[in-house]
Amino acid sequence: MTAPKTIRFQQIDIPAPDPGEVQINIKRIGVCGSDIHVYHGLHPYTSYPIVQGHETAGEVTALGEGVTDFKPGDKVTPEPQVFCGKCWPCTHGLYNICNELKVIGFQTNGTACDYYTYPADCLVKLPDEMSYDEGAMIEPLSVAVRAVKKAGDIKGKEVLVMGAGPIGNLVAQTAKGLGAASVMAADINGFRLEKAVECGIDYTVNPSREKLDEKIIAAFGAEKKADVIFECTGVQPGLEAAITNARKGTDIVVVAVYGKAPTVDMALVNEAELRLIGTARYNIDDFRTAIGLVNDGKVKLAPLVTDTFDFADYNAAYEKIDKSPETTMKVMIRVND
Repeated sequence: MTAPKTIRFQQIDIPAPDPGEVQINIKRIGVCGSDIHVYHGLHPYTSYPIVQGHETAGEVTALGEGVTDFKPGDKVTPEPQVFCGKCWPCTHGLYNICNELKVIGFQTNGTACDYYTYPADCLVKLPDEMSYDEGAMIEPLSVAVRAVKKAGDIKGKEVLVMGAGPIGNLVAQTAKGLGAASVMAADINGFRLEKAVECGIDYTVNPSREKLDEKIIAAFGAEKKADVIFECTGVQPGLEAAITNARKGTDIVVVAVYGKAPTVDMALVNEAELRLIGTARYNIDDFRTAIGLVNDGKVKLAPLVTDTFDFADYNAAYEKIDKSPETTMKVMIRVND
């Protein structure tokens, strides 16, 4: 991507893996909301030119010197964070918020190519039976896994998820998969709510047509309400609804990335002793948890794939998302079969 809405294809040499690296034949790339920000020139931390692609699955085709944990033919997905390993967050198990963090496809070149080399230590092996579409969605599912883990032990809890787009849907499914008693998804998009039902979410609500507070009470009880709220809308009304509908003492995990900084009623947050908890990306253990959830049938990924485009039609994928966002969930780029 040489500039917003400008994608150029070029022929390059096939990269050989350096020591400690693995060469991957890229099969699938998922398009996410952050990619769309780059496409429109709105991502605050991405400059051009940049090769996109960070939600990825592929096949190992060659090994660099010293690599013993993989073999040609393995299905893999990269954990796409490049971190320094030396700063305070990195040395305290928080490399996902490294002071020098780069993410492939945003601050360093991503996987939108036939062959890609990547450090073996940052690759996760996928089950042989997992499809490449599913493999490419382990990255966004890992975002959901980390978000749910931020809420602590979710077992037996009543959960409200604000926003039922791809990440909101995966947060809702992950909460159920990790033991939540029941989960409600809220969204003003009926298509997304239908997908939530298809994926087994217990309750749905469209706040543009129904009263959110009444639906929460009907599902969870007037006193109890939701034990945990996940904010996945990324817009002011969604955050406001999360705060105003929270039971006193509730944790609100803020998963969404906001294009415009929201205003927060801190007086209400203080008075109700609410906790706003941030979450950013994932670590490699979250990838393994995500794979386990899919393997155990606790998270469904296939229903979220609404569109697939060939690699040469990368630009058409963005155009489709722009033209029909109301009926688009996860868009896949088919790089190789």
